[in-house]
Amino acid sequence: MASHGIKDRVAIVGMGCTRFGERWDQGADELLVAASNEAFGSAGVTKDDVDAFWVGTAQSGMAGLVLSKPLELTGKPVVRVENMCATGSEALRQAAYAVASGAYDMAMAVGVEKVKDSGYQGLNAFPVPSDGTPRTLTAAAMFSMIVPAYSHKYGVSEDELKEVLARIASKNHANGALNPRAQFRKPMTVEALRAMPPVAGTLSVFDCAGVADGAAAAIVVRAEDAARYTERPLYLKALASVSGDGRGLLDPTYDYTTFPEIVACAADAYAQAGITDPRRQLALAEVHDCFTPTELVLMEDLGFAERGAAWKEVLAGAFDLHGDLPVNPDGGLKSFGHPVGASGLRMSYECWLQLRGDAGDRQVDVSRGLALTHNLGGYPGEMVTFISVLGSTLG
Repeated sequence: MASHGIKDRVAIVGMGCTRFGERWDQGADELLVAASNEAFGSAGVTKDDVDAFWVGTAQSGMAGLVLSKPLELTGKPVVRVENMCATGSEALRQAAYAVASGAYDMAMAVGVEKVKDSGYQGLNAFPVPSDGTPRTLTAAAMFSMIVPAYSHKYGVSEDELKEVLARIASKNHANGALNPRAQFRKPMTVEALRAMPPVAGTLSVFDCAGVADGAAAAIVVRAEDAARYTERPLYLKALASVSGDGRGLLDPTYDYTTFPEIVACAADAYAQAGITDPRRQLALAEVHDCFTPTELVLMEDLGFAERGAAWKEVLAGAFDLHGDLPVNPDGGLKSFGHPVGASGLRMSYECWLQLRGDAGDRQVDVSRGLALTHNLGGYPGEMVTFISVLGSTLG
């Protein structure tokens, strides 16, 4: 049985997000404090008003002390969570369910990562003992397998797909250029992106998300209490999470053109939120574009395009900033950057700005009133995934 959900029972009343990038000027502590203080300010509360905290980080610290020390919290429960690249989203999910349960009146989710200090590639998994048989390919190599698979299955030439992937990257760089908190703020033409040399399969460096430092935070309360803190809360319509069983890597029939965990997660999220036509009901979507072919496949797995047709929709501009369904209006992982523990909450932050009409030059039409975030961790064939649906009104 899928989740019964907590639709309209919890509201986000404050959010904060640092600038993402090579933050040599700040450590994890400073980033956490900056994002948290912005969230406190937007909700008109202090740290003492928050009953419980969840902090998400993949490798920037252990235990609740990651947050309680820099915020100087006394007598408060603080839990550190990790769920690969969906870590920030998991912090939000747990804080929201804690409030919905009645255990706390106000909870906070914070995500952070100091990635640049670990080297150019970014975070690497802790050395988990094994029998020596796990895959040894990089993330870029794993996701690069989507390209020939999609080409073969749907009869799209790899040269045509290169154009499509460059179009996705160009879109996200254009959006990020409008975002003062994004890591990369330089527009990139399709021609320039196509000319980049490959580094994994046919993927170039500019098909890959930016390695970045950053933090983001959200404060949640019961929906009936939201008006005490803001005139423009966001209501949680759905919080869905699915973990795969890893069999994709062992299944000879798995073809790399879909992520089954995301299909299942989307079905759960849409059922919770009462969404039957996401392409027509959502005003915008923030998705986990860790690599450009990932975003391509997500358009189909999330129900934004028919199977085998997403590439045509990309070329037609359907997911552009002012297209039929804007995708990654803040620049996405590709342009905003990807500090692992913060990315999920950064997606929610963009929905916070957009649905409240505060996104400035990249503001989209939000008359539909609903936004989606999608966050994943892992690789094709072995994933964890998270989807939220947020709304500006109740009902």
